[in-house]
Amino acid sequence: MYATIKFSSLDIFNDIVYNERTFSLRRTHMKKLTSGVSAGTLIAIGGSVYLSLADLDPVIGKIFGAIMFSVALLCICFKGFSLYTGRIGFLPWNFSKESLSDLLLGLLGNVLSTAAFGLALSYAVPALYAAAVPICEAKLTQPWWSALFRAFMCGVLMYLAVSVYKQNKSTLGIFFCIPVFILSGFEHSIANMFYFAAARIASWQSFGYIMLVILGNSLGSMFLPFINFTSKTGTQSQ
Repeated sequence: MYATIKFSSLDIFNDIVYNERTFSLRRTHMKKLTSGVSAGTLIAIGGSVYLSLADLDPVIGKIFGAIMFSVALLCICFKGFSLYTGRIGFLPWNFSKESLSDLLLGLLGNVLSTAAFGLALSYAVPALYAAAVPICEAKLTQPWWSALFRAFMCGVLMYLAVSVYKQNKSTLGIFFCIPVFILSGFEHSIANMFYFAAARIASWQSFGYIMLVILGNSLGSMFLPFINFTSKTGTQSQ
């Protein structure tokens, strides 16, 4: 009888520990998801101001819109929110199951918030819908290799913007790299999620396009750290 009671008590203790660990894991996952939602919300704000200003003037408005968009990444970096395009370039050199899970949860949060705010703002501010439609239709007419390469170049600039901020505690990379990728016509996957939601475009073609841009952003973000890593490795082996 005593042995049975002891076993049951141990079972209860193990259940408590298991439940605490499960709760802690879920809380961590929820924190990463909400961090991604927060980053996506700021991208939606940046995309809104860009569409508003670019619609006012095709040249001056677009330039000021590109500059104002950089405020989104500035706030994301200051607050430490999880933006996929700002983190993917650092993943291979700090890889773990946990870091991959955090990245994907952040991406899910990015998707949810950009889609929700894009759709809501298309009705709340009809001018954003009118501005987003021709932009998104033009994006879908690009050859796949063009969209991929533009996304690659955007990834390079996103990595530079974030790495300069992290390593040098400087915001110059953000204020220069973000307007440069926008004015160059490069493709940013999370911003494009907002634009397509604002244009109310949801199709297999747009889904494939977004996936292609995510791939290009990912490859571009990893490009500079990869070639610098391989050059250091080659120097050390010599």
